[in-house]
Amino acid sequence: MAAKDVEKNVAHYADHASLLMPNMAIRNGKDAIRGMFKGMFADPNFALGFGPTKVEVSKGGDLAYSQGTYTMTTTDPKTKRPVTEKGKYLTIYGKQADGSWKASEDMINADAPAAPAKVLRARKRARK
Repeated sequence: MAAKDVEKNVAHYADHASLLMPNMAIRNGKDAIRGMFKGMFADPNFALGFGPTKVEVSKGGDLAYSQGTYTMTTTDPKTKRPVTEKGKYLTIYGKQADGSWKASEDMINADAPAAPAKVLRARKRARK
């Protein structure tokens, strides 16, 4: 991530992988993931760090997951200033025919505070 190398980051994913990022549509497949990385890496303030807290491998040895925390810095489109988001992630890996591991499902979830109840009620009324 620090090198902002799109292809090295895309190589981490299986061909059929899905990437779920906050406030974005699901990116399915390497081409969609590649496009998302190109956009993120174009941001001069972009930085992303991970810290795994748990890694488990299935008894069959063909599936694994990692769970942990992340910190991501991006440029706020309104203020043009860097903003930092902290959260957690979960990545599911599958063992490939060549013995390598590739991410098939990858999701990050921000630790942002929940919206106040009155905002949630207003949103619910607006949908009716």
